[in-house]
Amino acid sequence: MSVRTSAGARADLVADTALALLADRGMRGLTHRAVDEAAGLPQGSTSNVARTRQALLELAVRRLADREARVLALHEMPDPREGTDALLDALALATHRALTRNRDLTLARYELALEATRRPELRTYFDAAGARFRDQLTALVTGLGSTAPERHALSLTAWADGLLFSCVAGSYHAQVPSAADIRTGLRELLHGMLGAATSRAEE
Repeated sequence: MSVRTSAGARADLVADTALALLADRGMRGLTHRAVDEAAGLPQGSTSNVARTRQALLELAVRRLADREARVLALHEMPDPREGTDALLDALALATHRALTRNRDLTLARYELALEATRRPELRTYFDAAGARFRDQLTALVTGLGSTAPERHALSLTAWADGLLFSCVAGSYHAQVPSAADIRTGLRELLHGMLGAATSRAEE
């Protein structure tokens, strides 16, 4: 293994452990020492990868974006020209994955999002990481015939974020909707936003 590859693997391990700690212990539980201990690394290893707390948080945000990109798989979404059904299936499954086997990753995102409201320098990283999802979602609703793609992408994001928060950390935390239920909610939302354009795409 090359030095570069080894360094990259160590950074990923530190970032993954930081995300796990955020989900399990919250922001106060995230320290360099805690990452070393949880990852089984020699003391000081995390400091060698991310010397300051800010650097550790930035590393976690970048890793979060990479992992959520795989969970949501927006780059693998079907072309809207293939019809709304295929797109609804893909979006529903991606959202369901975030609610179930990637629940801890979603919790870590909430911890980092709140911290970013208090750290302007972290906000820059957090917003840049989220831009790729916003841009891809905007392109998807544009392909479905949206006449206001940015506004519709915001509405869709707000709906999904609200569902995730409610079922992961909010009053519905003990309930996990099925992929079919999520699909129904998405279909209702898209039909309400896009109206006739969605109906034509389903024909």
